[in-house]
Amino acid sequence: MAEKNYYEILGVSRDANDGDIKKKYRKLVRQYHPDVSDAPDADAKIAEINNAYETLRDKDKRAEYDAMLDNPFAQQGGFGGQGGFGGSAGQQGGFRWEDIKDQFGDGAAFGGGDFRFDDIFSAFGRGARGGSTQNQGGFGGGGGFGGAGGFGADTQGQDQHASINVDLASVYSGDDYSIKLNVPVRQPNGSISHENKTLKIKIPKGITSGKQIRLSGQGGASMGNGKNGDLFLKVNITHADNIRLEGADVYQTINITPWEAALGDTLNVSTPAGTLGVRIPENSKSGSNLRLKGKGIPAKSAGDLYLTLNIVNPKVQSEAQKQAYEALKAAFADSSISR
Repeated sequence: MAEKNYYEILGVSRDANDGDIKKKYRKLVRQYHPDVSDAPDADAKIAEINNAYETLRDKDKRAEYDAMLDNPFAQQGGFGGQGGFGGSAGQQGGFRWEDIKDQFGDGAAFGGGDFRFDDIFSAFGRGARGGSTQNQGGFGGGGGFGGAGGFGADTQGQDQHASINVDLASVYSGDDYSIKLNVPVRQPNGSISHENKTLKIKIPKGITSGKQIRLSGQGGASMGNGKNGDLFLKVNITHADNIRLEGADVYQTINITPWEAALGDTLNVSTPAGTLGVRIPENSKSGSNLRLKGKGIPAKSAGDLYLTLNIVNPKVQSEAQKQAYEALKAAFADSSISR
């Protein structure tokens, strides 16, 4: 064969299973994606890889493609976007049904079954016989079975997956974000190019880390007249170092002084839920949690906010402060602390 077949494009054997094909496809996409590859033909390479994968991933398409490979008259120009049956687009003389019919005889059955070449002539009309495939690619025009884009022309484009960083404050209130993407776009001639696009995204109030936002039709380019795939954005919630998340629950560490912990106090604390008045109980210990019910992420089932107390000793910066510590030491001279 003058051109690589789909198995050679993906670098797999004819008997490769679905898992091997998918694994190799993902590896090649990571290697040749125009965002990461410096290869001058990266766009064309990705289009070639996608075209091959779209056929081999589908059981029925793959079976028909294998049958085509086994047919010596189909080994000229590929399958679906590489020239269709009977040679590459633009080949001198084009594809002629008579070339096949003459080999098998007028009205001959194919493969011992009920399929007959005259059935094709009847279906497509006698005027199609002997016609050229120049720049058409086979059945349907522009790329093999089904029209532009090759076999399965109305196949939906592949779904794409990415991640987006969202500030915790935006999760509490809901917010609008703008992101820039380099997306694949199928051109009228069937080729795929990449274009920069800015998308506006609504961050749902109460979404939790790991959830996905679906953008319909913003994924991979379709095959022919099919729909584009969808774009799924995995949400990664960003926050300050003193905060950690467990689902919809929020844990925030706050610093308090020894006297606030010992005597108790009411403090105004800045939290993701806003500035809240918080009562510190007497004799609070470092590491203990104060639970504020319903003040976590406002999901469908709102989480709780836990304030983790961290007792901090102020630095001594004057003689008066030093004497205050000395007095504190004397006042608790009889206290026993487990070490």
